[in-house]
Amino acid sequence: MQAQTLVSLLDRCRTMHDLGQVHAQMIRTGYVHGLAEQRRMISFCCAREKGDMRYARFLFDEIREPDVFLWNTMIRGYSNWNSPDLAILMYLEMLRRGFAPDDHTFPFLLKSFTSDDAARLGKELHAHVLKFGLASNAFVQNGLIHMYCLCGQVAAARGLFDRSLKQDVIMWNAMISGYNKNTKFEESCKLFQHMKEDNVKPTWVTLLSVLSACTKLKNLHFGSLVHHEIEEARLVPNLTLENALVSMYAECGDMDGASRLFDNMEVRDVITWTAIVKGFASMGKVKHARALFEQMPQRDLVSWTAMIDGYVKASRFKEALEIFREMQMSAVKPDAFTVVSILTACAHLGALELGEWVRLYIDRSKINADVFVANALIDMYSKCGGIDKALEVFRKMHHRDKFTWTAMITGLAVNGHGEEALDLFSKMLGASVKPDSVTYIGVLLACVHSGLVDRGRQLFSSMISTHGIMPDATHYGCMVDLLGRAGHLQEALEAIHNMPMTPNSIVWGSLLGACRVHKNLSMAEVAAKHILELEPQNGAAYVLLSNIYAKCNRWDEVRRVRKEMLDRGIQKTPGCSLIEMEGIIHEFVAGDTSHPRATEIYSKLEEMGKELKLAGYVPDTSEVFLDIAEEKENAIYRHSEKLAVAFGLISSTSGATIRVVKNLRMCLDCHSAMKLASDVYGREIIIRDGTRFHRFQGGVCSCSDYW
Repeated sequence: MQAQTLVSLLDRCRTMHDLGQVHAQMIRTGYVHGLAEQRRMISFCCAREKGDMRYARFLFDEIREPDVFLWNTMIRGYSNWNSPDLAILMYLEMLRRGFAPDDHTFPFLLKSFTSDDAARLGKELHAHVLKFGLASNAFVQNGLIHMYCLCGQVAAARGLFDRSLKQDVIMWNAMISGYNKNTKFEESCKLFQHMKEDNVKPTWVTLLSVLSACTKLKNLHFGSLVHHEIEEARLVPNLTLENALVSMYAECGDMDGASRLFDNMEVRDVITWTAIVKGFASMGKVKHARALFEQMPQRDLVSWTAMIDGYVKASRFKEALEIFREMQMSAVKPDAFTVVSILTACAHLGALELGEWVRLYIDRSKINADVFVANALIDMYSKCGGIDKALEVFRKMHHRDKFTWTAMITGLAVNGHGEEALDLFSKMLGASVKPDSVTYIGVLLACVHSGLVDRGRQLFSSMISTHGIMPDATHYGCMVDLLGRAGHLQEALEAIHNMPMTPNSIVWGSLLGACRVHKNLSMAEVAAKHILELEPQNGAAYVLLSNIYAKCNRWDEVRRVRKEMLDRGIQKTPGCSLIEMEGIIHEFVAGDTSHPRATEIYSKLEEMGKELKLAGYVPDTSEVFLDIAEEKENAIYRHSEKLAVAFGLISSTSGATIRVVKNLRMCLDCHSAMKLASDVYGREIIIRDGTRFHRFQGGVCSCSDYW
């Protein structure tokens, strides 16, 4: 067989099997030692998509005197196959055998580096570059800039860039991309501006990098300028670039701009669709996002996750779980981002069963349980009343950030473990983790729910003096709540008057709630007046004020407040309770009869009433708007949490814990009833209301009636 024919066959090889057959023919015919043939075969083996580096090394070792081209080919091959250590070993062997590197050697070597490799070997290779006199070569400089950016030494990369005599567009791209890798997005935009001033024409790679920086910064103005630059350059339409533009407009909140681009695109892929869906979802326009989502010709993990996250951000948690179930049926596997969104939805709904399933899925699927996933698990368990399991996750974490500590402190606080929350705060400080303003909200909540007045005063003071954190309205609200609950109403009012900012409705609401507990009518009227000046449609203020009047038997005032609500068209926020059974969320509102098992639920409710009365239950109607005894008693029997607990009793096995999430604060009557129900039925009943957790067991509540 002629040599020319063999070379032709080499050019037609598509697989390693093809190459092996041609190689065998070359050995048989004696043409195996030709330099051109050797180069072709080794180059084929070094190709990432179809080659085999072991075969390449076998061929290379058969060559007695490989030239620099072959050494570089082998180094490039190891780089292509993400084997930087083997590439370095190849380079060192090259030096030992007396071959000097050329201007291709170092770019091939540096191309394969990860951040760890760059930090470990980068400076040594830079020294070799200087030794062999290649420091002024543009390709080598680009490789060094890439290397320094990888290991986070962007200042060193910029120094090389500034000293370069030939700053071609590839070098500009390397530096802009390097800034992006190190999250210095503003520097990327500034460098692009300098590039324009130097009249260097950008490529689509440049524009992609700068658009990515604008997206991260949510800098719509600069992104629009880049878009104008693209139009001015009259670049050939590029789907990747068009997708980057759609993403930039969507992430910056300009959905009109994103939609115009989307509508004018001749070709769209799953990335295009996902960008537009994600944009509408992140802005809370989930209806529009869902409509587009349903039109997608195909959906990937990112689009499903964007839709789930959109529902979570819009506080539509049940829909988030529903679309997650659809995702599962579509055989799309969730990743860490998906499970964080789902765990957040579970936390808000109190869906512990589904949350537990997600945790098992994380373990079973070996999803990277990074600090974000672990923090979401802590939050989910804490908000579902599983504080022991939240602590278990916390203790197993190898790395904790301030959000981890804050989530755990807040979880302990709202679950009634105030002392443990403060002890954990001390450990946080001992671990040299600096708290922020959110951490201090959790700390003050621990004091509020445990009645630790002196400790709360001390911590509020240290927040400013020790950590330099200036309290905001939420912190003052916590202090007013703490003082008010403990009966220090005058001090609470003084704290409001001494606030450096205008008190908001939350602060006045804390005082109004305390007035309700301590039946201070005059101060309650002052607090309510301020709330209604700030928020004339605040139904909660009217309800709290009327409750105080009702407790004091001031029925004329109750009727006046109710009439004022009706005249202004203000509706009382209906009580709503959620309970999870076998992974399904069931929702009840006061007096609800819409549930498929309503007849059984009300039958159980009637039975509960009789059994609780035998155990000493006396209905507490002191906070009901009505002043007719029979109607008052009927109203409190139909409260949403009572319906949810009745459903829990008929739907779960004997002894199983009943968990309920309620949107409003529990009334005094339901609190008393749940204490007795936990004893009568031998059940642990956990209710998370709008304020905190109540864990009823054996006739007592974890809040010690302090809430």
